[in-house]
Amino acid sequence: MSQLIEQINQKDAKGFTHGGKFHADDVFSAALLLYLNPEIEIFRGNRVPEEFSGIVFDIGRGKYDHHQRDARVRDNGIPYAAFGLLWEELGFEILGEELALRFDHDFVQPLDLNDNTGERNELASLIGDFNPSWDVEGNNDSAFFEAVNLASTVLENKFAKYRGNERADLLVEEFLEKQKTQQNTTESLARILVMPQFVPCQKKLSDTEIEFIIFPSNRGGYCIQPLKRPGSMNYKCSFPARWLGLENEELQEETGLESAAFCHKGGFLMSVGELKDAVKACKLSQKVYVNTPVIVYYREGSDKSGLIDKSISGIKKKLKSIEGMEHTVIKVMDAPGIPQLAEEDYYAVVDMEKEEWKTLQKNTLKKIMKEKPEAVIMEGVSLMTYPMIHLLRKKHVPVLILVTDGTKEEGIYTSKLVRIPSGS
Repeated sequence: MSQLIEQINQKDAKGFTHGGKFHADDVFSAALLLYLNPEIEIFRGNRVPEEFSGIVFDIGRGKYDHHQRDARVRDNGIPYAAFGLLWEELGFEILGEELALRFDHDFVQPLDLNDNTGERNELASLIGDFNPSWDVEGNNDSAFFEAVNLASTVLENKFAKYRGNERADLLVEEFLEKQKTQQNTTESLARILVMPQFVPCQKKLSDTEIEFIIFPSNRGGYCIQPLKRPGSMNYKCSFPARWLGLENEELQEETGLESAAFCHKGGFLMSVGELKDAVKACKLSQKVYVNTPVIVYYREGSDKSGLIDKSISGIKKKLKSIEGMEHTVIKVMDAPGIPQLAEEDYYAVVDMEKEEWKTLQKNTLKKIMKEKPEAVIMEGVSLMTYPMIHLLRKKHVPVLILVTDGTKEEGIYTSKLVRIPSGS
């Protein structure tokens, strides 16, 4: 047990943080201490009392403050804030080493980044809204503790979810191992996992060869779900398009499965009455499925010279040599034209209202996402492509840039597709 844990669990334990306007950092730090000891008393003020012997955070230039010049920074470049510094010591005690590191990456680091840089964060904004209006008289301690109550609920729910996901992962491993040991069913259930109960497993099975999961439905019968490819919006194997949106007699006639009941029009769920029909549905889907990845080529202007067509032809040729990309479809999409500019000498701004500009980008993104692309190739970085690069990366869609390598083929410079790295 760490010294900090011992200090938190002491009788009459105390914590101290800064007064005035509060942020997600000090609020979640207080919530974390209260999670470990609901009886700890948190004080606020503009200066740490000389005689104070409790835990001081987000003030005082001490171990759990981050306002000093030599404040610590993670190896990945994200600076620590008070919440991160406390979590570094306390997280292992709460979630264990592996989950604590994952929680730091997924939850703590975005809040630390927000506090240090102002990076937009919806949860931090929500906490900030608990601060009273500028013209409200008196201190804001009561508002601070209201925010801490909310943060405490968030932490409790998050911890429960992470522990639940860990239990789910262990169960899925058991299901996989049990199915492997049943030699007589392994071949008949190739790339299909039959589970005795529903367990969240999309992430766990993403990197495996499993394409479909089958589990009992709470309405009776069985549910079938296809699994998505790693880092993709698309499934490893999909139900045939002609099944989508059908149910009962229509679906039974189309599939030849007597107990077929429903196939969602979105293709993410199918239900049947019998387990044997669930397995057959997966096998039928696997038999007819052809993987046809879509890559969007996003360009500005027309291709009067034909260079883009030649470039796309070269890309297709290279993709055919990559396993799983043999049937790739490249769809060319033109960026919107450059809008009217308000010019003054060498300086210009887009002559468009902010909401109009946002709507233009949103509609363009929607058009791209409708294709469910595995990646988007950007033809350069310019006024109309840069915003889309940003929006696509927020959607976790890989963005590729054509980079020439200085060599020529048939008089044309050859290019490589380079993925813009995360964190750019």
